[in-house]
Amino acid sequence: MAETLTLMAVHAHPDDEASGTGGVLAAYSSDGIRTVVVTCTNGEFGDAPGGVKPGQDGHETDAVAGLRLSELRQSAKILGVSHLELLGYHDSGMPEWDYKTRPEAFCNVPFAEVTGRIAALIEQYRPQVVITYDDKGLYQHPDHVYASQTAQAAVAQTGIPAKLYLTAMRGSDWQRIRESLREAGVEMPEMTLTEEQRRQALANEARITTTVDIRPVLARKRDALFAHASQIQESWFSQLPPETAESVFGFEHFIRVSDTTGAPVPETDLFAGLRPAPAAGREPGAPGT
Repeated sequence: MAETLTLMAVHAHPDDEASGTGGVLAAYSSDGIRTVVVTCTNGEFGDAPGGVKPGQDGHETDAVAGLRLSELRQSAKILGVSHLELLGYHDSGMPEWDYKTRPEAFCNVPFAEVTGRIAALIEQYRPQVVITYDDKGLYQHPDHVYASQTAQAAVAQTGIPAKLYLTAMRGSDWQRIRESLREAGVEMPEMTLTEEQRRQALANEARITTTVDIRPVLARKRDALFAHASQIQESWFSQLPPETAESVFGFEHFIRVSDTTGAPVPETDLFAGLRPAPAAGREPGAPGT
């Protein structure tokens, strides 16, 4: 008997599931594929209501964690996530903050412990496809890097997933977002990259192997993002012109780092090689005929 087709996404914080993989989670759940989201931390160092930051008056980490986990459950419901697994570790904070030096911070939990817990979930759900972050990407949040490294180690340890992907964002798309917002009168801070970072951004974009058209479920991705209201109260995302939002966020990009199916790249389907190709002209998540 064939195993249930399953997609597992390993994320660091509540809201990452919507921003990084909301489209594929919604699209594949619509196709009847089982979707599992693993969230490693409770997001204690996110914003409190009103945009209050950690360390400011009115920021209570336990209350923030409770609110963010509630928002995560609502987002998962919107995206059709079949199973939500919470590892419950403590948010490490941003790279420049000193919170990450605390022993309870997720990035300081023993590597073998975290890897073992993710591996146990892989053994339980037996996903053919696992997605996590690019640990070599420009965004080096300690929790994202650690979630990626431990997830990749768990995939290698179990040998169960047929395919492993890292999420990717094209630098050219970010530039289009910035230009579009400025044309709409939205103030955007300057983003200064070193020459080395520019080279890395171009190299990372060149590593993209897989692009999934998620436009049929883009509204659900947007709704899932806005379920995390505490974190995007004044987000530029809500001010993005619709045509730019569709052209940029209507596609999710991935770097395939391991594969046992032999499916050729570039791909338009994370499950290429694991199921029959979609009907001509139909992308994952598109309504059937």
